[in-house]
Amino acid sequence: MTLSDAVYLAVGIGALGAAVVPRLVFRQPLSMPMVFLAAGALAALLPVPIPVVDPVRDRLWVEHATELCVIVSLMGAGLAVNRPVGLRRWAAPWRLLGISMPLTIAAAAAAAALLLEWPAAAALLLAAILSPTDPVLAAEVRVGEPTDADDDEDEVRLSLTAEAGMNDGLAFPFVLAALALAAAAAAGDPPTAWLGHWFLVDVLARTAVGVVVGLITGRLLGLLFFRARPSALRLSEHMEGFVAIGATFLAYGAAELLYGYGFLAVFVTACTIRAAERSHGYHKVLHEFTEQIERLLTVFLLFLLGGYLVEQGLAALTWQGAVVGGLLVLVVRPVAGWAGLLGTAAGPRERLVTAVFGIRGIGSLFYLAYALGHSDHFGALAGQLWSVVAFTVLLSVVLHGAAATPVIRRLDRLRGVRATPP
Repeated sequence: MTLSDAVYLAVGIGALGAAVVPRLVFRQPLSMPMVFLAAGALAALLPVPIPVVDPVRDRLWVEHATELCVIVSLMGAGLAVNRPVGLRRWAAPWRLLGISMPLTIAAAAAAAALLLEWPAAAALLLAAILSPTDPVLAAEVRVGEPTDADDDEDEVRLSLTAEAGMNDGLAFPFVLAALALAAAAAAGDPPTAWLGHWFLVDVLARTAVGVVVGLITGRLLGLLFFRARPSALRLSEHMEGFVAIGATFLAYGAAELLYGYGFLAVFVTACTIRAAERSHGYHKVLHEFTEQIERLLTVFLLFLLGGYLVEQGLAALTWQGAVVGGLLVLVVRPVAGWAGLLGTAAGPRERLVTAVFGIRGIGSLFYLAYALGHSDHFGALAGQLWSVVAFTVLLSVVLHGAAATPVIRRLDRLRGVRATPP
C-alpha cells in the first residue's frame, strides 16, 4: 500500500465521518471538532508512518488551508443570520467588537508579557492572534439555517455568530500592529513611529475598503441572483449551491487586491446578499453548500492539528504558555465579554453564556501562519507561538465543545425552544 492509497482511505473516512458524527453527538456533551481532533492525535500515536504537518516548515500550506476554511465559514455565517443589520438590532455584537475584543487583546498581551517574558511585539501578536471568536467549532452556539423570520434568533447565537463574522476581519489591524511594532524595534525607531500610518491605513482605510467591497459585491450579486434578466442569469431559479463559493472567492479576491480586509468583505457580502431577498429559499441552498464545504475543511484541519499536538505542539509547550492559554479561555474572554455586554437587552444568563463561549479556532491558526510569513522578527519564537496557540485551540475545543450542548439546551428549555438536529 502506498502513501497515496492511505491518504485516499483517510479522506474517505473523514468525509463520511463529517456527515455522520454531528448527528451521533447531537445530544451528547461532545462536538464534531472534539472527535476529529482526538482522531488526529490517536493516528499520530499509532506505530504507522503517518506524515505530520509541521506548521513552521509547512507555513505557506497551513496559511492557505486555514484561510480557505475561514472565508467559507464567513460566507455561511452571513447567509444564516436572519436578523437585519442595525445599530440597535445588533447592539450585542457591536459591543463585543468595540469593547470586549480590545479588552481581550490588552489583557492577553499583558499576560503574555508577564508570564512568558516576551517582548511587547510578540505579546501583542499572540493576543491579536487569539482574539477572534470562532463559533464554527461548536455548532450549538451559532445560528442555524436561514429562515423567513427576521428576528427568530436568540441573543446568544446571534451575538456569537455576528461577532465571529466581523472580528475575523477586525483582528487583522492588531496583528499588523504587532508586525509594525516588531519592525520599529528592530530598526531602532521610536516605539510609536508607526502609529499614525497604522491607524489611517490599517485601521480606517483597509476596513473601509473591506466594507465597501462587501456592500458593492453583495448588492450586485443580489441583483444577479434574484432580479437579473434574462432568467438564465437569475441564479436563484436554478438553486445551485456552488455559486456561494464563487461569491466567496469574488468578494475575498476583490478586497485583497484593493488592499482591504477580505474576511470582512466576505461576511458583508453574505449579509448583503441575504438582505436582497430575505425570505427566498435560495439562501438555504447557498448556506447548506457552504456548511458542507466548511465541515469537510474543518475536519481535515483539526485532524492535522491533533497530530501536530501529539508530535510537537505539547512537547514544546511550557507551563507559562499553558497558563496564558488557560487564562484567555477561562478568565480573560469571559470577563471582557461580560463587561462588553453590560447594558444590552440580553439577560444575565445570555450575557454569561455569550461571554464564556468566545471560542478560539481556525482563524487563530491562520493569523499565526500569516504573521510568521510576513515578518522575520518572530522566527526565534515560532515554535513557542505555535505551541501556545495550538494548546489554546485544543483547550477551547474540549471545554466549549463539551459544554455547548448541555448549556444551550438548558437555555432553549428556559425559552421553550425545541432543539433540532444539524
